[in-house]
Amino acid sequence: MKIKRTVIIDGYNDEPAGLGVPPYLDIYARYTAGAIWTYDGSIEVLYFTIDEVRQNFDKIMKKVNNSELLIVLGGTVVPGKYLGGEPIRPHEVLKIGKVATKPIKVLGGPMARFGFGTEGGKKPVLLKELKDCYDLIVKGDVEVVVYRLLEEKLRIEAIDPNEKRESAHMIREFAIRGARIVLDHPNYGLNLICEIETYRGCPRAVVGGCSFCAEVLHGLPDFRPVEDIVEEIRALYMLGVRCFRLGRQPDIFSYMAIGVGEKEFPKLNPQALNKLFAAIRRAAPSLKVLHIDNANPGAIAHHPEEAREIAKIIVKYHTPGDVAAFGIESADPVVIKLNNLKATPEESMKAIEIINEVGARRGINGLPELLPGINFVYGLIGETKQTYELNLEFMKEVLRRKLLVRRINIRQCIPLPGTRMWSVGDKIMRKHKQLFKIYKERMRREIDLPMLRRIVPKWTILREVFTEKYEGNQATLARQVGSYPLLIYMPMKVQLNKYMDVVIVDHGYRSVTGLPLPLNINKMPLSALMKIPGIGAKRATKIASRRPFKDLSELGEVLHDEELLKKLAEIAVFE
Repeated sequence: MKIKRTVIIDGYNDEPAGLGVPPYLDIYARYTAGAIWTYDGSIEVLYFTIDEVRQNFDKIMKKVNNSELLIVLGGTVVPGKYLGGEPIRPHEVLKIGKVATKPIKVLGGPMARFGFGTEGGKKPVLLKELKDCYDLIVKGDVEVVVYRLLEEKLRIEAIDPNEKRESAHMIREFAIRGARIVLDHPNYGLNLICEIETYRGCPRAVVGGCSFCAEVLHGLPDFRPVEDIVEEIRALYMLGVRCFRLGRQPDIFSYMAIGVGEKEFPKLNPQALNKLFAAIRRAAPSLKVLHIDNANPGAIAHHPEEAREIAKIIVKYHTPGDVAAFGIESADPVVIKLNNLKATPEESMKAIEIINEVGARRGINGLPELLPGINFVYGLIGETKQTYELNLEFMKEVLRRKLLVRRINIRQCIPLPGTRMWSVGDKIMRKHKQLFKIYKERMRREIDLPMLRRIVPKWTILREVFTEKYEGNQATLARQVGSYPLLIYMPMKVQLNKYMDVVIVDHGYRSVTGLPLPLNINKMPLSALMKIPGIGAKRATKIASRRPFKDLSELGEVLHDEELLKKLAEIAVFE
């Protein structure tokens, strides 16, 4: 059977080690397209995001039914709130499967492997109806299964849906050849950022790993060779991609660690990280963003000197505003022990100090170079009210020590099949539902707000902020591209899909208020004018009634505030 056309529908994914919600593009669609083109480069591959399908359902499904193969990808393991797109919903997966009557239909990604993680604290939803709508529900590696399917001329009975890659090197060609799928992504040429895999599997598999984590199901780490990673990035770069995140691993600091399989915390390997980052910079010399994601605080605390060296290497080659997301999970010693978590509170604090020591200085984009992010997981074995108190007190101690933390991620455990928490389920989370709400709000108010004020004080200028979406008729939402970008609320409508510099004027729990630069005093709406620190509603009204001003001296006659005028002199215009 000659295969002429394949359709890939990207339903987006969100996992602890991988994000594919726009502007992120994760590995699933790229590897799968690469598998198809490795088999036969002449096959037409049509790529659509789920948002595009929603907007043009009938038109796209017509193309689907004029193809031989349909691959639907995605699924959320750690669902959150998203600005750039909305992950595929269970009823949409079923609808697509039912309407697609002609092609062989393949379902892949976290939703095929674990089910649909629709809400924190609850088990994933497993839909029996999927078997009636899809020919293959892939529990293994979808790119490998698709390649086998093509080799077998679409003979379903010849395929093992549980098949996984033999080694990380096996997907080298898939990753390189699949790079050109970026050309069809809606964010291409705007703020697209590609997630890059360095390895999968966990060094702590030798001791069983954390009770809730699915990464340990991959076994010990299978590192991708430096050359394979770099060639993938080179291919993406040649196609115009300028933003990358090394996010597809449980701990970037443990890449190519020495003694994997022998120790829970094998010796860190700065030389390998230096080789990787230096080679990336040579392959993509004019990149705009190079960030990381996950880091193991236990590994950093056990090998502090090597960790410092690695942090310095990252800062040398990356771009500022970077985040090393620490899976601390809990500061309760009982919960740590019962769930085999990776670090004690003392070790986690030490890791936070090491990253601050190297990365806390402010970079050219306005944010600190490299800061830790903190992940707390609730609903774990042994959790009590004291757990919530200990977590809050841990973060208060971080504040007292004047350490910086870029963001605090508070989530309810989603028990996944194959993990120890699967048998426990959501009973602990249901019992503590009210506690979770109370302490989450306290963490936001008592920790997030003062921390954000330290990281980006008023008058901080953030560079290269991308405007993404309008909120109502009078506001714009924007973010820098990168790991855990800070949400910026602009109290005025500005052009979308544009990069600009922004001055920070106020703070919320998880976001900041900013104004686009330069500040055009004569044209700014009153709602924005009154947000400028030191102006307020009364002065803003007075300024608005006296506009237009010729220059700063005329404005000074209204303000009578030399310090404020000095601030405005650097960023205000009077067009």
